Amino acid sequence: MNQEIVWLGFTGLHVTPWKLIGYTGAALFGGRWLVQFLASRRAGRPVIPRLFWYMSVVGSLMTLSYFLFSAKRDSVGVLQNLFPAFTAAYSLWLDIRNRGARPRDPATPD
Repeated sequence: MNQEIVWLGFTGLHVTPWKLIGYTGAALFGGRWLVQFLASRRAGRPVIPRLFWYMSVVGSLMTLSYFLFSAKRDSVGVLQNLFPAFTAAYSLWLDIRNRGARPRDPATPD
């Protein structure tokens, strides 16, 4: 998984399967803010939709796996993603426990 993906050589970047996992995780983790922005705009008030927490968990775990299992093995990256993964998983658990298995419509008041 640490071998360069040859057909992506045109980018000028050294891209490996682990880097693709890291890129995808970073995109999910960053993209969750777009999801939160759109849900808040739709509701007309600040809301954090359940998708935000799912994207946080998956994005954190993907970037954490990149730092743990790729040739990089960077302890800073591990620590940087370990705490957000735990926090997002706990927040998702609280959201499911308090709002039930079905997500609520962000447009409806509490």
